[in-house]
Amino acid sequence: MTTSLPPSPDRSPSAVRSPLLSLDDALARLLAAVQPLPADQAETLSTFDALGRVLAADVHSRLDVPPLDNTAMDGYALRSADVPTAGTLLPVSQRIPAGSVPSELQPGTAARIFTGAPIPPGADAVVMQEQCEALDGQVRINEVPGAGQWVRRRGEDVQEGSTVLTHGQRLTPQALGMAASVGAATLSVMRRPRVALFSTGDELVMPGEPLRPGAIYNSNRYTLRALIQALGGEVTDLGIVPDRLDATRDALMRAAQGHDLIVTSGGVSVGEEDHLRPAVQAEGRLDLWQIALKPGKPLAFGSVRRGDFTEAWFMGLPGNPVSSFITFLLAVRPVLLRLQGAAAEMPDGLPMRADFAWPKPDKRREFLRVRRTPEGGLALFPNQGSGVLSSAVWGDGLVDNPPGQAIAVGDTVRYIPFSELLA
Repeated sequence: MTTSLPPSPDRSPSAVRSPLLSLDDALARLLAAVQPLPADQAETLSTFDALGRVLAADVHSRLDVPPLDNTAMDGYALRSADVPTAGTLLPVSQRIPAGSVPSELQPGTAARIFTGAPIPPGADAVVMQEQCEALDGQVRINEVPGAGQWVRRRGEDVQEGSTVLTHGQRLTPQALGMAASVGAATLSVMRRPRVALFSTGDELVMPGEPLRPGAIYNSNRYTLRALIQALGGEVTDLGIVPDRLDATRDALMRAAQGHDLIVTSGGVSVGEEDHLRPAVQAEGRLDLWQIALKPGKPLAFGSVRRGDFTEAWFMGLPGNPVSSFITFLLAVRPVLLRLQGAAAEMPDGLPMRADFAWPKPDKRREFLRVRRTPEGGLALFPNQGSGVLSSAVWGDGLVDNPPGQAIAVGDTVRYIPFSELLA
């Protein structure tokens, strides 16, 4: 990685009173600095195994889809001109299951046909079987068909040579189906970003261990690991690092080797036991941004040197569980997507009705944990504290509330589903 960091905010004494960095400005700085992984590191995968990966090259169709005219219904293929009135009787001249090759339809006859089967030459319509009566070797057609009825035309979905999937697209189940429909057995995808993860704090213990006095279980390790994996990253979990400068520096040096990004939680403040800031400054470069964001005000962004003089990106998140979760979704998510060459913009969100009041807004931009109600509105979790992780479990999304914006019951707010922040 050779891209330089964007200019740092002013660190002079007068800058202490300057406004906090907006989330939009912070994202612009992040995305200006971080570039996609090199294209020559793309991987070729079986289409079966490419779910969630990001395309490194466009997928073009080598055929028309469907490859020939076929029927959308079980029924009878015929010439529409041969059925001038409802109740017309026609002899059945052939039977055409899917996968077969039909003969030319003789004038004045019908062909029994099944969904997906090719339309026989000479036929121009299909009448569904519910509108027909099968008799001994004949069929009564009880509706007058129009030309083209229930016929799926060759190439009506995809035409040969067209682009069906574009590079930078994250592959969904339906995208894999589309690739298969045009015969793509393999796909060129960006390699997964390699992410090193560790937590800092002598107060942290792992679930399953005794909870000694003053200790807490390390929930961030589980949340962040899962978020990185959900967004396409490969995680190396370096565990919990003791609150010592030498241990923190050693962890950073190990994390930089073989990884594109280092993500940490906790320890980015300026307390005597917060060692990440001086450790990153000693091993690389660091900006500590104060973002006008609630929850999640502090965000550390920088890089850590490797032995070969290249660098790994570094992002330090706050330690409170909800702050860490929200800051990851808003700041780390776009970086992970950017590394994979995917679109990294904030989701547009949806306008929805607030079924709650928020009369005392913060001066910072707020992200409130909410969930949809059966009545079509949004309910607010009663405790919006940065340590209340149950609010993120109860909720199904966030209200993106502008700075200083009070909310009254019935107001329209911008709602971002968690599902859109994990896509």
